[in-house]
Amino acid sequence: MKRPRIGGAVYILPNLLTAGNLFWGFWAINKALLGEFAWAGSALLLAAVFDVLDGRVARLTKGTSEFGVQFDSLCDLVSFGCAPAMIMYQFGLNAYGRIGWLICFLFMACGALRLARFNVQSAIGKASGDFTGLPIPMAAAVVATYVMFMSSLNLNDFGIDWLMQFAPYLKSPHAVSAPLLVAAPLLSLAMVSNVIYRSHKVLKIHGVKPFRVLAMAVFVIALIAFQPEAVGFLFAIVYALSGPMEWALGWKKPTEDDEIFSPEYDHSIESDDLPSAQPTEGPSQL
Repeated sequence: MKRPRIGGAVYILPNLLTAGNLFWGFWAINKALLGEFAWAGSALLLAAVFDVLDGRVARLTKGTSEFGVQFDSLCDLVSFGCAPAMIMYQFGLNAYGRIGWLICFLFMACGALRLARFNVQSAIGKASGDFTGLPIPMAAAVVATYVMFMSSLNLNDFGIDWLMQFAPYLKSPHAVSAPLLVAAPLLSLAMVSNVIYRSHKVLKIHGVKPFRVLAMAVFVIALIAFQPEAVGFLFAIVYALSGPMEWALGWKKPTEDDEIFSPEYDHSIESDDLPSAQPTEGPSQL
């Protein structure tokens, strides 16, 4: 069979957006090395936005290609695997010696495993619907929003007098980095686990009244305007905990993924059997 010719703006535009994802991931690493952690966290969130857009544009323009699929995964590993690991290390885990850099490596390695599993599941048609394991952009979002929140923390903004007595503790370098000693391994475990996380594709909002959606949107915007870093961190934490909570309550059962190691995997799958867009694990699929 004659293969379709790959080229033109239809295929270039999604890959340009993917390159934007890579750019902001590299920018986050650069800012982490300079100690500008609020900018580093913001760059990670921008990388997630570009990660969402490349899949959307590829779906709308029908510009999916195998090159784009592989390019997207490689960029995701840099932006959501290497960059968060570097940010955590520079943010304070470097003070813990070998334990610190091993934790950062664990996060990056589990992110790579997560992406590899997702790619194989997409190729064999097992990636539709909910996610198996915490998506790597959401794990990176937890790190980014936490670093942004702690970097911009100003207790005077909360208007709570009793909270001011904890100011010296909350401003201590070891105090702000110590939670990452626990959070990073847990995020790593969540990424490679078989726990189910919900995707936006399975959300049903047809029965919700438009006015209620509008009122909720206004409420969320007001919260974000009050404390954008704190609200962003709260949303990221809630999603990261949603999978284990649903599993503990019996709402979702873990899946099996043994088929991804099958030696009978057919590499000659037609392009029509692949997902309709570049596989994207970003916030757009919540």
